[in-house]
Amino acid sequence: MIAQPTPSVRLIGALAITQTAGYGVLYYAFSVFIPPMSRDLHAGVAQLTGAITLAVLVSGVVAPAVGHWLDRHGGRALMTAGSALGALALLAWSQVRSVAQLYLACGVLGVASAMVLYEAAFAVIVAWFDAARRARALLAVTVVAGFASSIFLPLTGLLVELYGWRRALVVLAAGYALVAVPLHGLAVRGRGAPVHVDRREIVGTALRERPFWLLVSAFLTQTGAVAVMGMLLVTYLIVLGHPPVFAAGVAGLLGVLSVTGRLVTTGLQARWPVALITAAMFGLQGMAAVLLPLWGRSAAGAVAAVVLFGLGFGVGTIARPALLADRYGTAAYASLNGALALPVTVAKAVAPLLAAGIAQFAGYPAVMAAVAAACALGALSLVAYDRSERAGGAPA
Repeated sequence: MIAQPTPSVRLIGALAITQTAGYGVLYYAFSVFIPPMSRDLHAGVAQLTGAITLAVLVSGVVAPAVGHWLDRHGGRALMTAGSALGALALLAWSQVRSVAQLYLACGVLGVASAMVLYEAAFAVIVAWFDAARRARALLAVTVVAGFASSIFLPLTGLLVELYGWRRALVVLAAGYALVAVPLHGLAVRGRGAPVHVDRREIVGTALRERPFWLLVSAFLTQTGAVAVMGMLLVTYLIVLGHPPVFAAGVAGLLGVLSVTGRLVTTGLQARWPVALITAAMFGLQGMAAVLLPLWGRSAAGAVAAVVLFGLGFGVGTIARPALLADRYGTAAYASLNGALALPVTVAKAVAPLLAAGIAQFAGYPAVMAAVAAACALGALSLVAYDRSERAGGAPA
């Protein structure tokens, strides 16, 4: 007799699939649609890129409300509704006739993203798994979802080539709805906080504490640095003299290396504190940003610098839930994570725009210096956080 998968296994499997599809369809696919939309909507790249920036900002703005809901009611209804809303936003996007309509569709896309992507999925995992199994559950989901861009960028490109960008969006919307809605509805389980837990007091206490703001500082600065590299790395490698195909291929290493970094980080957690491991990874990224202008004109140097940066590319994703849950427990995790996600998401959206301005007026070496400084600040914030934990301990 074949053993049936446990609810925990079904949950992890479902979230691994829906996070891969969600990031692939709701976020990464956008870049593929820019050239054909630019022709049809008679809009520049900057105007169109602003739409996905708006989606990211909206997801951050609604994150606190989403977190509050998750703590009270769990993730099943929210993530199921978010999947349907995401599919509807894609359908609306397929019908836009102006940039203004595109921005409206992407605003809805941002709300749906907050309801279904990592922040919501991690809240479900933190609530469902105990501390001993939580790290492996987070790792399993993020390792699979780490390949979202590798799967959906070429798939979206093929769909656009075969059907045009509007029909490609319809296909992606239908496929996402058919996959995500039933998986979220059937497999997601929620264990909300007990009714006697005062989540508002937990959140209020955290917001008055220095350690919480050290975490905000760490992940805000490093997220901004990662967003800048993800947006401008290909362009900078071309500026350094590399062919476009080589530049795109090397930049593509970031996604694969993010999986490697997550595996290494999770393996080391049994021996060292998560904050210090993550600080070391952030430090490696800062070193890579310094080395890229020095080594980057040679193929080997460019690859080496990107490899160093890529090892920390996805570490913050799994470190944030681990650090929040370890210090503040799981009862108000989603609310706290929503409060932290707001400034971090704003940094993710705004940092590339600021970096593009710096590149225009001061050159790419100045951008890399800013990236290195941001990574260093993130690492120092985590070291300070670890010291505060050792000095005072986590709250009861």
